[in-house]
Amino acid sequence: MSDQNTPDIIYTKVDEAPELASASFLPIIQKFAAAAGVSVGTKDISLAGRILATFPEYLSADQRQSDDLADLGKLVKTPEANVIKLPNISASVPQLVAAVKELQSQGFALPDYPETPASDEEKAVRAKYDTIKGSAVNPVLREGNSDRRAAKAVKSYAQSNPHRMGDWTADSKTRVASMSGGDFFSNETSATLAKEATAKIVLETANGETVLKEGLSYPAGTVVDATFMSAAALDAFLAEEIASTKAEGTLFSLHMKATMMKVSDPIIFGHAVKVFLKPVFDLFSPEMEELGVNPNSGMGDLLNRVKDQPAIMAAIDACLAKRPPLYMVDSDKGITNLHVPSDVIIDASMPALIRAGGKGWGPDGKESDANCVIPDNSYAPVYDESVKFFKENGKLNPATAGTVQNIGLMAQKAEEYGSHPTTFEIAEAGTVKMILDDGTVLHEHKVEAGDIWRSASARKAPIEDWVMLAIDRQRAEGTRAIFWLDENRAHDAELIAYVKPILEAKGVADKFEIMAPREATRASLETITEGKNTIAITGNVLRDYLTDLFPILELATSAKMLSIVKLMNGGGLFETGAGGSAPKHVQQLMEENHLRWDSLGEFCALGESLQFLADARSNEKARVLGQAVDAATQGILDDNRSPSRKVGEPDNRNSHYWFARYWAEALAAQNSEAELAAYFAPIAKALAEGEAAILAELAAAQGPAVDLGGYYHGDAAKTAAVMRPSATLNAIIG
Repeated sequence: MSDQNTPDIIYTKVDEAPELASASFLPIIQKFAAAAGVSVGTKDISLAGRILATFPEYLSADQRQSDDLADLGKLVKTPEANVIKLPNISASVPQLVAAVKELQSQGFALPDYPETPASDEEKAVRAKYDTIKGSAVNPVLREGNSDRRAAKAVKSYAQSNPHRMGDWTADSKTRVASMSGGDFFSNETSATLAKEATAKIVLETANGETVLKEGLSYPAGTVVDATFMSAAALDAFLAEEIASTKAEGTLFSLHMKATMMKVSDPIIFGHAVKVFLKPVFDLFSPEMEELGVNPNSGMGDLLNRVKDQPAIMAAIDACLAKRPPLYMVDSDKGITNLHVPSDVIIDASMPALIRAGGKGWGPDGKESDANCVIPDNSYAPVYDESVKFFKENGKLNPATAGTVQNIGLMAQKAEEYGSHPTTFEIAEAGTVKMILDDGTVLHEHKVEAGDIWRSASARKAPIEDWVMLAIDRQRAEGTRAIFWLDENRAHDAELIAYVKPILEAKGVADKFEIMAPREATRASLETITEGKNTIAITGNVLRDYLTDLFPILELATSAKMLSIVKLMNGGGLFETGAGGSAPKHVQQLMEENHLRWDSLGEFCALGESLQFLADARSNEKARVLGQAVDAATQGILDDNRSPSRKVGEPDNRNSHYWFARYWAEALAAQNSEAELAAYFAPIAKALAEGEAAILAELAAAQGPAVDLGGYYHGDAAKTAAVMRPSATLNAIIG
């Protein structure tokens, strides 16, 4: 074990469905790991936990919570780190507000989230809340680059049991639309710093100079980008696409990531809401402003604020009647694509639409072709080329398809996802400059009021580590390997200047190709269609997008991917599957006591974490434990023990029973560690003999609605009672 205070493995406490699943699965992990002398502890990085940790001064002593995210941020910079990270909420403003309200109702005297802060106190409160918004967790924990791939057992199961794919036709009207100018892609400038520097960002206007940000610090070799999106160009593009969607008779769908790009994308989302409802805003802007309408919060919040205003409601109905039908998040409940910014998650929504043959759900509850609007053109070509490829070639066959692995540059807040503190909505026309401490103007852009300006960076050490990781993976796999970099894009050109010399110095330049994302998309789709494998070596955003796109096409889900982060200081971070559909899962559990969340991602991460621990600590028992996890995972897949979607059928808790049983049986049967075999033989026997009673107790729990004591901040005892309803299983596990 490591020092007394730090468990050998940290299992993160998160939100929604994965956290509910933990209430059932974590006791099993802790029981089994203890037999190998491995301690498994938790750290709370849930949205509610982070809110409470941020405002101790408003809470009583017994309500205060330690800042577990900050503690983990320190741990991941040490060789001892071994963290299994489950997906957490990347909070949008509506989610943050809902979580605060729930905590207040539970007796936590937190301040309200100030939508429009006026006083200094409100501004300070807002600044604190803003640190929790969006993907606040991942940049802190990802002190290494990403290695994501389908586990062998998962890939072979997907090929033997191919999922349903929607049919593509050559005459499909589905298409991808993005800006041809005035966007982040076209305005980008980039430079690599020759020496260590500090910098400030200023806005120079006719009225003088405003400092937007100062005290920025970059080590030598950092690639620093700057760019902006023109608000006028964005509005013109949106208006044009709304009109052409109407003419084409398709669904209007917006695809962005307002959760990760927590400053820029909610603003762009707000522009879409405003342009879609332009006649309403033209008529009623002052009244709506008075009612606190903020288009960035979505149409759902807007409708809620104006519901008692018949004239505004009538104008909205009249406007929607003339607009194209909206792509629906939930057509049964009337929740549109423009309702809530956090519902618009491009890396989940675009692959699902492509898997469905280019179809999205319309307000009539029927599938229809769609105009997929992705305003910025940086990564839209990936989806555009995918749509074109499937129109030409028909749907992918999961039974014969190869696989696309990914090596992603993400360490130390690399690239756009680390840009929140340096993203600004411009207040008045002028020139934004990024100025170094020696007076050098590194970047300069002429901007108008309402434009969105941002800067992002990638440091030298993570870039070099990323290239070396790619070399290691290509050597291990022996497959085609492509760097997805566009020599005509400013940022990518700077990265290529790092990549080529390293590949040449290592004598492996002939093993790698460098292609712009559009060409790399087609090359990768051609490769997997032939049944071969390829490695996509990408920047941070494409890492995120591709590790949903290809798994959703190949495996039907991205929740079953191995996601290994080799931390730069020697530790390991093992990420589990994405939680995009987690809210629907929680809703179903609360209404029907059935949790359809699939913990396969947790199983895969657990196996890797134990093997990593075995290597790091020379703990052979941990190695045997990890090997047995792989056997149990294979058993879940081979015997089809994954959760069903329907109430009354096996759910997440059933899969945990089977996993525990297969795990115990594998440990009892192995002959490398006699002590473990002896310890687990009676457990395996009890789990097998208790099968009928355990399954009956689990089945009996389903059906009625349940009370978890909260959505964002549930009651631990109530949650445990719901998620561990089998007395027989609990007696064996303890």
